[in-house]
Amino acid sequence: MTKTTTEPGEEADTRTLRVGLNPYGLTYTVGLQGRGTPRANPHGTGLEGFLALATELGAKVVEVYSPWLSDLGPEGRRSLKARLEDAGMIPIGSASLHWEDVDTFLQNAVDFGARTMRLGLSPILQGDRNAFGAAQWAQQIAAIRAGLARLAPRAAEHGITVAIENHQDFGSAELLAFCEEAGGNVGITLDTGNAFPVAESPLAFARAVAPRVRHVHLKDYRLQFTEEGYRLVRCAIGDGAVPFREILDLLLADGRSLTAVLEPGALEARHIRLFTPEWWRGYAPKDARALAEALYAARVNHLPEDEDHRTPWERGSDHEELLAYERNMMMTSAANMRAIGLME
Repeated sequence: MTKTTTEPGEEADTRTLRVGLNPYGLTYTVGLQGRGTPRANPHGTGLEGFLALATELGAKVVEVYSPWLSDLGPEGRRSLKARLEDAGMIPIGSASLHWEDVDTFLQNAVDFGARTMRLGLSPILQGDRNAFGAAQWAQQIAAIRAGLARLAPRAAEHGITVAIENHQDFGSAELLAFCEEAGGNVGITLDTGNAFPVAESPLAFARAVAPRVRHVHLKDYRLQFTEEGYRLVRCAIGDGAVPFREILDLLLADGRSLTAVLEPGALEARHIRLFTPEWWRGYAPKDARALAEALYAARVNHLPEDEDHRTPWERGSDHEELLAYERNMMMTSAANMRAIGLME
């Protein structure tokens, strides 16, 4: 999205959002998810299939899974860098502090030519800190702080910004605290759908973190209320509860440019059990008005409680149906984003 239209007497609006693709909304197709052991799908397309789809979609950005880069080796990574430069695609590294060691994914990013590295911080999903227990959660926080302290200055030496993601584990204030402690080289990858797992509204989350956002995951959900809380049900980006136009107007308000990628949600619904007291263990007290805002936002385009929420993956569908499901959802997502002017 590049806006340059002006009215008489107005300055040109040159805010830019460059949109592309990451593999996490295509986990079955690309082979990151499969049935049985090993969990990966042996029939997946891998990196080459992912890049082919990115090209078909007209992606301006590609966020590449770090283990794929490890498999390429140094020469393969440098070759990929040149290939993406020729295609006019911006490379984004994608790693997690619990996938690979810091040395590995930093070297991958350097060889690949990434100037931004999306970084997951923990394996927590569904905002469920209670599953860890208090002692283990404290250890996790300590490990994250140590990992960022080690990574941030080394990434800065290579001109790489570390962009930590709200991966269904941390709230806006917590991510900002990590950034402040780690320094100016650490910003945020804002996943637009992952405010709901920590009981925040997408718009409030974006408003809080906007100054530190360096990269965006465009994700959407339809929410289905349950006796224990709500489910986050995968849908095409733009068909769910996330107010994309309002969020991007916030993020681009200062005239800057950002990268973003399309990422439909997981093949399994996420159940946020925030109506149970156990779920809140490990969280600070929450303002009732902020919680009310999150619950109100969750009702937009919500899924009726008696409707089947299962994806083809959850229903045990076959290979061809799963491929078609992921592809069709990605194509619809791109069309939706183009329709509201967020993607060329």
